[in-house]
Amino acid sequence: MSEFVRVEAEDGIATIRLDRPKMNALNAQVQAELAEAARQVGDDDEIRAVVIYGGAKVFAAGADIKEMAEMSYADMSAHSRTLQEFTTALAAIPKPVIAAITGYALGGGLEVALAADFRVAGESARVGQPEIQLGIIPGAGGTQRLARLIGPARAKDLIFSGRHVKAGEALEVGLVDSVVPDADVYAAALRLAERFKNGPALALRAAKQAIDAGLEVDLDTGLEIERLHFSGLFATEDQKIGMKSFAEEGPGKAKFVGR
Repeated sequence: MSEFVRVEAEDGIATIRLDRPKMNALNAQVQAELAEAARQVGDDDEIRAVVIYGGAKVFAAGADIKEMAEMSYADMSAHSRTLQEFTTALAAIPKPVIAAITGYALGGGLEVALAADFRVAGESARVGQPEIQLGIIPGAGGTQRLARLIGPARAKDLIFSGRHVKAGEALEVGLVDSVVPDADVYAAALRLAERFKNGPALALRAAKQAIDAGLEVDLDTGLEIERLHFSGLFATEDQKIGMKSFAEEGPGKAKFVGR
C-alpha cells in the first residue's frame, strides 16, 4: 500500500494522485511509489488513459532537497539511476498520459510532467527547472525531455537561468498544451483522457512507442520502427473492426475492443 501515491481508476481512466503534503516533494519513497503506479496502470488492460495529478494546490515542487543535501558523489552516483528510472517508468506507460498541472511543477515536478504525453496547466501554474540555483542540473530527464519538447535553445534558457515560467509563456513555447482556469485543470485533463479511452488500445500503444523510439534514432531507423508497428497491427481484432466499420458505416463509428 503506497503512502504518498495512489491510483484511482474509473471507467477506463486512471488517475495517479500525488499526495505528500505540503508540496508533493519527490523523495526516494515517492519516486519508488510513482514507478510502481506507472507499472500498475501500464499492466491493467482495463485502464485506457492516465492522468497524473498533484491536487488542487500544487503539482510537485521538486525533489526533496533535504534528503539530497548531504549526499556525496558516491551516494548520488548510486541514487541517480533510480532518480531517472521513475520518470522513465512514467514515460513508458503504454497509454496516453496527461499531466494536470496546478500551482508549481518545478525541478523533479516538471520532469514528471515532461514524462507525460500532454500537459494541461492552470492559469496560475508555474513551471521550471531551477536546479542550477542549487549548483546542479536536472537529473530525472529534464535536460533531455525538455530539449526534445521545446528545442535546445529554449531548454537552455530555462535550465541555465532556473527561472519560473508562467503558464502563458509555457503555452507559447510548447511546454504545455493548454491553459485553463485553475479550478478546471483536473476536469480538463479528464476530458482529454476521455478522447482516448474508447480508442484502439494497441494502435495507441504502437503510435506512442513508434513516436518516442523514433525520436532517438535516424530517419531510416525510425521508418523501420514505424513499419514494424504498422504491420503488426494487422494481427489485431481492432484493425479488423476499424476497417470493417469504416467500409460499412464511415469514419468514427468503430467500437474497439482493445485486442
